[in-house]
Amino acid sequence: MKTLYFGGAVLPMDRPGKAQALVVEDGKILAVGALEEIEPLAQGARRVDLEGRALLPAFVDGHSHITALAQTLGLCQLSGCGSLEEMGRRMKAFRERWAIPAGEWVIGFGYDPNDLREGRHPTKGELDAALPDCPAMVTHASGHMGVVNSLGLQRLGVTAGTPDPEGGRIGRLEDGSPSGYLEEAAFTTMGSRIPRDPEAGLKNLERAQQVYFSQGIATIHEGLARQPEWDLLASAAAKGLLRGDVAAYVDIQDSAALLAEHRDHLGQYRSRLKIAGYKLFLDGSPQGRTAWVEQPYLGGEPGYRGYPVHQDGQVLAFLEQAQREGVQIAVHCNGDAAAEQLLRCYEQAFARYGRDIRPVMVHAQLLRPDQVPRLKPLGMVASFFVAHVYHWGDVHVANFGQERASQISPARTALDSGVVFDFHQDSPVIPPNMVESLWCAVCRRTKSGQVLGENQRLPVWEALRAVTSNAAYALFEEGQKGTLSPGKRADLVLLDRDPLSCPPEELKDIRVGEPIKDGAPVYKNE
Repeated sequence: MKTLYFGGAVLPMDRPGKAQALVVEDGKILAVGALEEIEPLAQGARRVDLEGRALLPAFVDGHSHITALAQTLGLCQLSGCGSLEEMGRRMKAFRERWAIPAGEWVIGFGYDPNDLREGRHPTKGELDAALPDCPAMVTHASGHMGVVNSLGLQRLGVTAGTPDPEGGRIGRLEDGSPSGYLEEAAFTTMGSRIPRDPEAGLKNLERAQQVYFSQGIATIHEGLARQPEWDLLASAAAKGLLRGDVAAYVDIQDSAALLAEHRDHLGQYRSRLKIAGYKLFLDGSPQGRTAWVEQPYLGGEPGYRGYPVHQDGQVLAFLEQAQREGVQIAVHCNGDAAAEQLLRCYEQAFARYGRDIRPVMVHAQLLRPDQVPRLKPLGMVASFFVAHVYHWGDVHVANFGQERASQISPARTALDSGVVFDFHQDSPVIPPNMVESLWCAVCRRTKSGQVLGENQRLPVWEALRAVTSNAAYALFEEGQKGTLSPGKRADLVLLDRDPLSCPPEELKDIRVGEPIKDGAPVYKNE
């Protein structure tokens, strides 16, 4: 079966410029170019008039967590809460709506102290007041920290005698008892102990795929696959429930058994699921003030710079493992101190083994412009969470000062340095909205309207490459995806206007139409 697309702007993304038409056959791109030249190849084809819309390669997710997004779809949504009182009301209303009985967990997601009138995290006592007879947990929007009530702490076995884990912190009251606040490794470790419903997980995973499809994304990330996340994805794959490709990165600290059992998934899709590589954390969240930075945060404890997850020796061992095995590794780095640790350790590992594994520096929020050129000789990709400019740019100004904050997500420096980079939204931190990220990269406006780092603005063409061809390259999939080239998979997305022709400020208003996976529609935006 052939399909001919014509009547709009076709952006191949393998070169600057536009084409008039594209022909798809049996899930692959047959031809792209001038309509009169390729129409003879489309004899008997279904004809799709774009009606002035733009046709591009489907967006490729640079980094997110589909299983976490799926999980949040079944939680109390706390984003946009303006006060702790409102958080409590939402949690109580959620419990009542779903008739959650006493003794069962009630979980909320997405609060941000920067949006709260009180400007702080809730306490366990405040959660106790809202939910006195249920264990309860609320998760910060970053996913790096949260608060548990008294009954929840009991269920998780967190007491005054529970030590802080490496790379994490348990908040404590003056008497040493837990305050309810859990940070980084303390939060992720404790949170993993909360029981999950496999049946609900599969249903929510299907819903999560639709969220990605609605934004034109056909290749999706699972940015941290431990055994529970992998089991959910593998179950969905076995049941034929994955309609998009899912690339999973397994936790390098807990991956040996998983990788040994599923080696056949390494680097290749099976039922639309593959193991893309390893995942390693080096620090935390800049808006949550746990990112590891060279110069202290402004405000708060004098001299506080966040903290590392691992010391150099352990980081080097992990990176050498990836190099030795020839397995890609994606490394979470937000602060410039964490970026420096990755660079100096990877330089040593690369010098010893010299394998091209395309390591990815994930987030790279405070990667300094002077650090950027060091990525290129290592073959290192930068995956920027560029939407931080809008969502937390004003917060970063308060945390780091104008000069440092203006250089977050230094995409233009990466472009000028010849460093390959892509964009992501780290969903469920924010929705997987690639169009918003395009606008953020081109305009760099904060919520207050200020331009944050005009020197880091990108041309629209380069921003589009970051969510198509560059993102495919970062996954070692440039031979199959990312451009509209003959022989590649027909992963396509329709936009209601040509992003290369519309005013930059209107990029955020572009509507995503029908995403197409392997030549077949997977979602219909109304």
